[in-house]
Amino acid sequence: MIRRLGAKSQYAKRNTNKMFNLNSILRENIKNLVPYSSARDEFNGGDKGSWIFLDANENSFGSPLPVSYNRYPDPLQLQLKQKISAIKGVPLQNIFLGNGSDEAIDILFRAFCRPGIDNVILVPPTYGMYEVSANINDVATRKVPLTTDFQLNLEGIAEEIDQNTKLVFICSPNNPTGNSIDRAAIETILANFEGVVVIDEAYINYSKQKSFIQELTEYSNLVVLQTLSKAWGLAALRLGMAFASEEIIEVFNKVKPPYNINQASQTLALEALDNVAQVNEWIKQIIAERDKLISDIKTLSFVNYIYPSDANFILAKTSDPRKIYTYLVEQGIIIRDRSKVELCEGCLRITIGTPAENQELIKALRNFK
Repeated sequence: MIRRLGAKSQYAKRNTNKMFNLNSILRENIKNLVPYSSARDEFNGGDKGSWIFLDANENSFGSPLPVSYNRYPDPLQLQLKQKISAIKGVPLQNIFLGNGSDEAIDILFRAFCRPGIDNVILVPPTYGMYEVSANINDVATRKVPLTTDFQLNLEGIAEEIDQNTKLVFICSPNNPTGNSIDRAAIETILANFEGVVVIDEAYINYSKQKSFIQELTEYSNLVVLQTLSKAWGLAALRLGMAFASEEIIEVFNKVKPPYNINQASQTLALEALDNVAQVNEWIKQIIAERDKLISDIKTLSFVNYIYPSDANFILAKTSDPRKIYTYLVEQGIIIRDRSKVELCEGCLRITIGTPAENQELIKALRNFK
């Protein structure tokens, strides 16, 4: 669920990880980086309508749209961050907004990982963009598969960490498995790893597990990723959120492009964030539909197992995933074949749809032969 919290409600804890030193893992070129200073960085005088702006080489005549977009947006999205701060209970200076969570992931590699030298820990099966971003940035990945019940292998992770390991990525609730990762195991890594621990909580609104944003002052090496794409239904706007210490957020802001969130996305997101009650109602409905869909799919003879889910999707182990996938495509229903993913052999991932869409899915599956 989405809760409005007091902005200082969770910020009285001490830093548990005494070993973490941001400067010791930050790339030298990032330490010395002088970020681009945009016109709106140098001057932000409030209501744009009350000033004559001749500083940014914009088209002063306007734009050929009903809403004028001729002015550059706020580079730090302060109005949007203030609203997110009130909802999440996180101080504004601990928030970064990216062009999707993928931008935040990419910045982490560029800020902390030296190409061709450093490495990161991944725990497959997990979100695929961690590895893609690592490959783009020429950073080695050390993979420590989850256990058979999709939990962290702490001994395996400890064995893979060396002096050049800068990041550990943990997705919880996990994609594509849907389960939450054991909190105590994550805290063990946070308290003992000298690099940055990234917890991707894209699906946290569907889970009973508490968000790790409540632990930001407990662990100075913690970065929590969330998104407006899932529960908030704003996937097309591409708005991701990173929550971290003020020092790490300053690194994000140094590295990001000057105007990484466009004005249309900022305006629409501000409007959407006024509808917490509506989003909470959708979350309840999706969880109820998830439970119903699990019950219905369990009755199908070709479904061997459905894994527990804290997300807005389920992972089902089947006898013939490719044949089922192809059949559903022929019926106009698109799901995700995850059967070639490590530890997900035979599995299909199914997003929870509307009641009508879920009924169509079950109807089609009952006719599958």
